[in-house]
Amino acid sequence: MALQDLKLQAHPHSWGHPKRWNKTPIPNTILVLISIILVLQFVTIPRYLYREKPHALALSQHHAEVLDAGLRRCEVLHSKPAEYPVTDQTRANPRWNKITGQQNTVVLRNATLFNGESFIGARDITFKNGIVISVGEAKLGPHLTDSSDAEIVDLAGKYVTPGLVDMHSHHLAGTWPILPASSEENEIHESTGPLTPMLRVLDSMKADDLATAQIAAGGVTSSLVLPGSGNIMGGQGFMVKNVVRGEEVVADLLLESGIEETQRRRYMKMACGENPARLYGHTRMGDAWIFRHQLEKARNLLNKQDEWCLSAAAAKESGNDDKIAALGSLPEELELESSIALLRGQIGLNIHCYEPEDFEDILRHSKEFGFTIQAFHHAIAAWKVPEMIKEGGENITVATFANFGLYKKEAYDANLWAGKILAEHGVPVAYKSDHFTEETSSRYLLFQAATAASFDLPLDLAMQSVTSVPARSLRLDHRIGYVRPGYDADIVVWDSHPLSLGATPLQVYIDGVPTLSALQVNESFSSIRTSSHDLAPEPHAHSPLSPREKEEACQKIEQGQVVITGITTSYLRSTSPLSSENLTLVLTNGSLACLSTSQNCNSYVASSAAHINLQDGHLSPGLTTISALGLSEIMMEPSTGDGDVSDKVDPIDPSNVVFAKYGVQLEGKGFVRARWGGVSRSIAIPNSMEGTFLHGVSAGIKTHGKEGLLDGGVFKEEVAVHFVLGQQNAESISTVSTSVAKLRKIIADNNGKDNVYGRVANGSIPLVVKAQNKYVILQLIHISRDFPAVNLVLYGGAEAPLVATELAASGLPLILTSPRPAPDSWEKSGIASLTGPPLSRSPIAILLSAGISPSKLALAFNGNPPEGISTIHNTALEAGWAAKFAALSDEEAIALVSYNINAFLNLTAAPGPSAANKEDGKGQAKGEDIILWTRRPLEFGASVVLSIDGESGRVVGCWPEVM
Repeated sequence: MALQDLKLQAHPHSWGHPKRWNKTPIPNTILVLISIILVLQFVTIPRYLYREKPHALALSQHHAEVLDAGLRRCEVLHSKPAEYPVTDQTRANPRWNKITGQQNTVVLRNATLFNGESFIGARDITFKNGIVISVGEAKLGPHLTDSSDAEIVDLAGKYVTPGLVDMHSHHLAGTWPILPASSEENEIHESTGPLTPMLRVLDSMKADDLATAQIAAGGVTSSLVLPGSGNIMGGQGFMVKNVVRGEEVVADLLLESGIEETQRRRYMKMACGENPARLYGHTRMGDAWIFRHQLEKARNLLNKQDEWCLSAAAAKESGNDDKIAALGSLPEELELESSIALLRGQIGLNIHCYEPEDFEDILRHSKEFGFTIQAFHHAIAAWKVPEMIKEGGENITVATFANFGLYKKEAYDANLWAGKILAEHGVPVAYKSDHFTEETSSRYLLFQAATAASFDLPLDLAMQSVTSVPARSLRLDHRIGYVRPGYDADIVVWDSHPLSLGATPLQVYIDGVPTLSALQVNESFSSIRTSSHDLAPEPHAHSPLSPREKEEACQKIEQGQVVITGITTSYLRSTSPLSSENLTLVLTNGSLACLSTSQNCNSYVASSAAHINLQDGHLSPGLTTISALGLSEIMMEPSTGDGDVSDKVDPIDPSNVVFAKYGVQLEGKGFVRARWGGVSRSIAIPNSMEGTFLHGVSAGIKTHGKEGLLDGGVFKEEVAVHFVLGQQNAESISTVSTSVAKLRKIIADNNGKDNVYGRVANGSIPLVVKAQNKYVILQLIHISRDFPAVNLVLYGGAEAPLVATELAASGLPLILTSPRPAPDSWEKSGIASLTGPPLSRSPIAILLSAGISPSKLALAFNGNPPEGISTIHNTALEAGWAAKFAALSDEEAIALVSYNINAFLNLTAAPGPSAANKEDGKGQAKGEDIILWTRRPLEFGASVVLSIDGESGRVVGCWPEVM
């Protein structure tokens, strides 16, 4: 039926009136019918005829979902790290849970508090559910009465600090004991090359590392675990809490456990300078290009991502399916993700760099690519360019060492005053461990801050360097680094001022949970010596003379007569014990004229003599140590010294023995540090690659630098013959048993012969054997029984406490190189439970309790480790630290690093008075060097005033300086 016909039927009255038909209204039913027809014709029928297939609809839906996911990812890409208020007192600890978290409220009463900023005196500290609730004046606070289950601990004024923060550690990735199978902190492989930013140290971490409990015992509650420094970009690091609760998984150790992953802090490890260049053969400019090329690739992808995000937002607004489909997915590459995050400011960059040219290069790259630098690590020479670092970025932290240096070229400009210099220029200074071996154990992180304080870094800044400064650098200063309401309850209670020598935790709280057993702590402190020295309110700093003062004083000493008074203490065996009267030292034209009471010395004093009155003067013998001093200036650069003994020669043949006397050099930066630390003599052992069985014959050298090779600089040409026994020489000799057999054969076959081994056999030259493992030590005791004529000296002795009874019965002397041992190797793993307070009694205390006489013990710290020479100035401090936890007297402590070691190696001075006061015996023993100090040398802040050579009686050192 036609449309016209329908209309005619709908209006029958208009048939006879055609003119009125056009004006007749169309009925609603007709209009509805017309609408239905139009919808059918133009909408429903076409849709039916041309409807989308199910797969096409699914594809359209997929494109929409990809778009939405990409846009969500765009939000993440363009988000900045979360900012948290540092004054949020209502914050909860995200790590807390009902099972392993803090159960009872704890109140520490009457604590002498360092709160992360300054020492603020007596305070009460309350924490609950892993969060500090209040810090108030030392009185009954509101939170004491609010909780009936509160544990109240009266500290009676003991020092309390925030948990220490170590911003450079490798534990958990490189675990103790160190074994190839479990050392996974460095990814060195041809398939990845020097660029591995895509790696995560998280994927190498093992929660059962023996080191974690050791580190926590040192008060270090939080650590940044980083990949190693072999690659230009090494990968991402992760912050952990050093908790050990029995059933750990890596996820539970993460500091930001309980926080959404997208909101967690991220850290990137990078290295410049020698390490990647040495591994891959590139120059610095080659490394720079490789790094820049990586960032250029990342920047190109970043730009594509930004373009996609803008296009995707526009497409979503338009609703155009074709545009949405054409976009595809957000361009991403997993390999470049972390590099792009670095450019977006989402990752904190922590760079292993030593020298000014490296700092400058990285700063140049940061300007080119727009990334920021969180910290320069190691940064040994940062003190040379503090203003460049200060102006180069957003509050760049220098995370450095206090003592280590000199061990490679880029560490050769180490300066013990570096912390003070950087702080004076406003550069944030943090001290870190670089934890990997015993020498770099994070457990003793605080010792670095204390050392910096002794070199005049203000006490508050020294404490900040291991608490709030690293926390701020890591952007975690809203949670850790302070003891304030709203902060994690990571708190350490110390036995003494935290910056005093040997300060040791009595309790360490992590997330409010105590980590130390009170019974264990009490037992570990059972041999501690308590004296007025140990209770000093705060440590001293060195106070060197100004250049003008030094010049005037030393000129008087060299060219006139000087009377030095104020000497309150003498450790010299050639002087009588002091009565109420102090000692007087008279020098005439640089030579010792008298050392006695003022009454005995009056006859030697001219009316024109100048007078110097010391503050708390101390006399000690010159200290003796064992080191590579004189044979290696830069340990990792063999060309700077004598070189390394080959492990390929036959050790049985005595003609292959190397003599140090032919290779020693009597100058260098190590000598400067030795003089600063009162070390007047050093036993130079021939350098060797690790694993060499035969080291050679050592030589005794003087450190003062006033005498050469031909006129007394080498005071004893042949001191001892040195061997190493244990797994460390398995490369040169296949088994430990083979090396023991070879040593026995050397002694037996050369008995009665006129060669160096024959002298070993008849005892005319000491045989010094380095051994760490208890079973190897027992083998040496067996050798001493079978060859009683041999003058055998044990060296090393990490596991000696485990065989202390047998060692005591043998009567063998021990030069201990591990007074604070660590189970860092399999040979020393047995010592894991005997590493000293607060976990156990100290090794020396255990040895003494087994019946070993103090006279049979000596200490040496500067043998094979590359850091050795750089710590030679700490020789007296190490003796003081050992004495504290073994109840040794000061005289016994000094003997550990002087008289005892001299006796073991037949270096003891000949009896009888020197030329000075020969007629009345008031001089020092012939050959006995004398060191005059201000303050007690067994604690921080003592400075050497004079060094007097025992053979000549002349002053050979006057207020020595150290860079």
